[in-house]
Amino acid sequence: MIDTQRIVIVGAGLGALYAALELAPRPVLMISPEPLGRGASSAWAQGGVAAAMDAADSPDDHARDTVVAGAGTVDTDVAAMVTAHARDHILDLTALGTPFDRGPDGGYVMSREAAHSRARVVRVQGDQAGRQIMETLIEQVRATPSVQILEHALALALETDGDRVTGIWIERAGDPSAPVLMRAPAILLAGGGSGGLYAVTTNPPRIRGQVIGFAARAGAVIGDPEFVQFHPTAFDINEDPAPLATEALRGDGATLINADGERFMLAVHPDAELAPRDIVARAIFAQTQAGKRPMLDTRQALGAEVLTRFPSVAETCIRAGIDPVHQPIPVTTAAHYHMGGVDTDMNGRASLEGLWVCGEASSTGLHGANRLASNGLLEALVYARAAARDIAATLPAVDHATPVAPDFADGGALPDPDAVAELRQTMTDHVGVRRNAQGLKTALRTIARLEQANPAVGFLNMTATATLIAAAALQRQESRGGHFRDDFPEPDPAQASRTRITLEQALKIRDSALKEATI
Repeated sequence: MIDTQRIVIVGAGLGALYAALELAPRPVLMISPEPLGRGASSAWAQGGVAAAMDAADSPDDHARDTVVAGAGTVDTDVAAMVTAHARDHILDLTALGTPFDRGPDGGYVMSREAAHSRARVVRVQGDQAGRQIMETLIEQVRATPSVQILEHALALALETDGDRVTGIWIERAGDPSAPVLMRAPAILLAGGGSGGLYAVTTNPPRIRGQVIGFAARAGAVIGDPEFVQFHPTAFDINEDPAPLATEALRGDGATLINADGERFMLAVHPDAELAPRDIVARAIFAQTQAGKRPMLDTRQALGAEVLTRFPSVAETCIRAGIDPVHQPIPVTTAAHYHMGGVDTDMNGRASLEGLWVCGEASSTGLHGANRLASNGLLEALVYARAAARDIAATLPAVDHATPVAPDFADGGALPDPDAVAELRQTMTDHVGVRRNAQGLKTALRTIARLEQANPAVGFLNMTATATLIAAAALQRQESRGGHFRDDFPEPDPAQASRTRITLEQALKIRDSALKEATI
């Protein structure tokens, strides 16, 4: 066991880095399973940060679009708070050195994305926002003496005393080891979402719901776990994770066609390709199911400019042997963003004392049932700062702490790859873009079987999150936002509220499904 006065931050993405800088000069320990800058979803974000930077725009308009996209379950107070702070964070990132795209007059170049009523997404080099913001913050963090970075370490479980979190168990990442307990005065979870629980995802390989899972296993209340956003346009080129064809391509005029050359979104929604993500995702999924091979066509809208304005997309096309100047890009739906997570208040506080959460691992009420494009990075920034300030206000000031040096002994067990693969396929098949009661019950029974046969703690963290998603989806007998039920295809006004659920409650729903199978 290690006792430390350092505030422990789990994760190394945008929220973790931003919070560490905000907490300085208080001593901080960041736990990162990868070398800093790798393996974080933030670095893979191709869109940008949504903010009302244009004189013709306003935070109120931004909040209104957020509420509409969220399909009836957005916390309006949270939306108002987050959008009101957006401009300040863009200016702060700019001051830190983030090279946002600027026009000839020095103003920010704004792009429009799905469900936004106007162009308000601030970008870096077209599709490089996440990577460039991360590089800026990493440079600042490495130059901050109060921040210690513990790389190649993986958070495994929370230590609790009643309803208070007192520490965290960590192990060596990627190599079995006996876990080490670290007691700390406060813990901030900023370790990503759960996209990797699905067989097709745009998330980094290691992001498989573990952080949400171990918080739930410690007793934390989880918010909105059934609401998973599937990105409509991941590259369909048999790569895992699936590379992303950013929504900005459609914002700049790219269209969706099928193998027959039909622009199918025109018949689906008045906004066609710029309809809310859940609608576009289901339309693409339907085309795939019908064997009509959906594709993203950039030829007329962008031509050769796609190669220079969207370097990540161009790089993927080259790797896959696709010429986007002359060929449409095959696309598929992929698990992209989890609107659900550990339930938090406006300061990022979880239901367990001593625990804060920011970024995709949290559920703040901002996203509702369907996240507005490019609000993800914004939420991470706003709540990282809010949590850091709340932690600082809660704890006595400490200006120095001894560096932490855990000694990992051999032992432990890694999740079985075959069990992980079956779990991911089960989630895609039964808890994906379209759901129904039979499939969700099948998923819950499969998850229970896998869990019983594979007791490695890392795997149990994954199955805890998977159980929460499937159980909450079974409980919500309607369709809303990213949650679509074939057996309840319409929204039910009586269910227009957020879900708050514990793992214990989810397991009771699962047990009912198991009993049905034995009757």
